Amino acid sequence: MSHARALQHPADRSGRTITHRSRGSHFWYIRPDDLGQVVKPFVYFDLFDKDGPEMMFGLHPHSGIATVTHVFEGAIDYIDPDGTSGTVLPGGVEWMMAGKGMWHGGGAVEGRVAGFQLWIAMPPERELAPYESSYWQAEDIETDGPARVLMGQSGAARGKFASELPITLLTVKLAAGKSWYFAPPTGQEVLWIGVSKGALSVPDRVVTGELVVFNRSEGGVTFKAETDTLFVLGASTLHDHELAIGHYSVHTSRSALIEGERHIQELGTELRRNGRL
Repeated sequence: MSHARALQHPADRSGRTITHRSRGSHFWYIRPDDLGQVVKPFVYFDLFDKDGPEMMFGLHPHSGIATVTHVFEGAIDYIDPDGTSGTVLPGGVEWMMAGKGMWHGGGAVEGRVAGFQLWIAMPPERELAPYESSYWQAEDIETDGPARVLMGQSGAARGKFASELPITLLTVKLAAGKSWYFAPPTGQEVLWIGVSKGALSVPDRVVTGELVVFNRSEGGVTFKAETDTLFVLGASTLHDHELAIGHYSVHTSRSALIEGERHIQELGTELRRNGRL
């Protein structure tokens, strides 16, 4: 099996080009004319940097998707469907696979919080499975040079969750003047980055607050930091399924969406009966 390779390779230029650029808090969402259709299974990405009161969320539902929440600075509390609660500290990550439906909540502990949340559309065999969640602190995350590996593999470093999915998800921190080369695993033609801090040459310039999508290819890309830079990188095979979209849900068919939303309603009724909503 081929894996991502993260090597110092500043001279390489694969010829991959940027096909889409986006700016703002919610970089993409799943509308027919939006980037969620271009980079699926990645269907929502929010690179946030906010004060605590802006990052508080009560119990709310999801089905069909998985979410990855990663904290750069500050801390985020979470409440799982079974009432379990805890805190994701700087450098930590939360993985939640909603399956056929669940409710969860949380938000910033206090003060400023920076990081990202990513939604991933699940394949048919996972979209109606029982929910699952896991939490990893900074010391648990393996690294390969400047890359921290959240999903997939880079060099000898492996992500902590969802290893069966054909997805690579990294955060990369480059000092000014340094270069880093990424070659995706075989078949992972979808590739994008979101820049949290700094400016990169790819060789086109990409700066803080921008998300760019590269043309579909298995070619690699060299990233050169013009300033100290922190960015998120996602790569995957293309999600070859319909995106059936609800308010908090994404499924591969209308029938699966109906089943997920029905289960969400049942869980909501039970939460209200127990005084939790």
